[in-house]
Amino acid sequence: MAKTPKNIAIVGSGLVGSLLALYLRKAGHSITVFDRRPDIRNIQFSGRSINLAMSNRGWKSLRKVGIEDEVKKIAIPLDKRAMHVVGQPLYFQKYGIDGEAIWSISRGVLNRRMIDLAEEAGVEFRFEEKVWDVDLSSAKIFTGETEKGFWEEYSYDVIFGCDGAFSRVRHKMQRRSRFDYSQEFIDVGYKELTIPANIDGTHKLDKYSFHIWPRGKFMLIAMPNLDGSFTCTLFLPFEGEVSFESIKTKEDAKHFFTTYFPNVMQDIENLTHDFFSNPTSAMVTTKCYPWTYWDKVALVGDSAHAIVPFYGQGMNAGFEDIYVLCDLLDNSGDDWSAAFQAYQELRKPNADAIAELSYRNFMEMSSKTADPKFLLQKKIERRFSEKHPKKWIPSYSRVTFSDGSYAEALAIGDAQEEIMKQIMQMPKIEEKWDSEEVEQRILKLL
Repeated sequence: MAKTPKNIAIVGSGLVGSLLALYLRKAGHSITVFDRRPDIRNIQFSGRSINLAMSNRGWKSLRKVGIEDEVKKIAIPLDKRAMHVVGQPLYFQKYGIDGEAIWSISRGVLNRRMIDLAEEAGVEFRFEEKVWDVDLSSAKIFTGETEKGFWEEYSYDVIFGCDGAFSRVRHKMQRRSRFDYSQEFIDVGYKELTIPANIDGTHKLDKYSFHIWPRGKFMLIAMPNLDGSFTCTLFLPFEGEVSFESIKTKEDAKHFFTTYFPNVMQDIENLTHDFFSNPTSAMVTTKCYPWTYWDKVALVGDSAHAIVPFYGQGMNAGFEDIYVLCDLLDNSGDDWSAAFQAYQELRKPNADAIAELSYRNFMEMSSKTADPKFLLQKKIERRFSEKHPKKWIPSYSRVTFSDGSYAEALAIGDAQEEIMKQIMQMPKIEEKWDSEEVEQRILKLL
């Protein structure tokens, strides 16, 4: 890390902010974290969470700062998908080769642990202190109770914006000339629901699976918690025939769940209660550039590149930002400007790539996972990958179980998809999908 200790402010005490604070504090810097919200350790969870799926990139980032083992204590490994398709028995899809798994973690539980670990390392947290303005060139921040009231002024050497998709720090950067910014909402929202544990504390569904109920334009997912419960997320259009807008009463909600998710009927009362008590949240993709200002300010995580959650990579991508950034700072002496420039040039193409992959995965998870042609294609890919593991790594494995770049995963995935289009057009492919002929054709196309 840089040789001269710096006085650093981080705006945002979420997962990315607290991990960055831990990295920089362990490198000898003085760190203060500001957050407009109360301390998450003292409040009940808001009902807005989607359980996190920690994968290779996330673990690599935690390993470097020495907390991987600590976090694994609050996570559950999931080595397969459990597919709940209407009219078919429950079936399982292994994620990758033996031992490959994503890890289910409650966002709130992880955030609390990360703040504890950062505080133990000497990071100062200032909760319920809202940042209203940032002076980019002098690295000053201004906080106060209201926008029109008295503001406290703080001076720092460096400021990091880790304050999410609607970042206050980025908002200030947007007002500068030649700053590119876009945001795009999808017309699907999400709502958190819960399947409680059995009376004896065990899980009602398979504990080591990521559960998906694909229903075309909408879907339900469920991920296990340590206490035996499942955090479920319902992804549903805001408007339309089957939508959040169309479910107005408890009877509407019961009819919806019994029609589309009959195997969760034992929890219908709980699900309908959650449906009306928990908020409906929107999902947005944000893109911007540049991510840095001189050697004074940098954006990290969602403040630079918010994505929709359908690849389970939002947190992992933010943690990888930190890994790359701090590695560059390690090797640049006191030249923070050079490190910041290299950081944004390295990470921007990868952020754009995972945004695209995440959007595509929503289409795949909600509609294609119930399509027989799609399932056959995945079977052919898996079979070929097992026989030729060095020649064909599936996109999901490339993103989730490696630390190769997202941009490379997108490019190679597109090339593989073009090959599979030709394979799927072969006559009688359903009958000869695992034949020597198909294998040789793929090898030739490669």
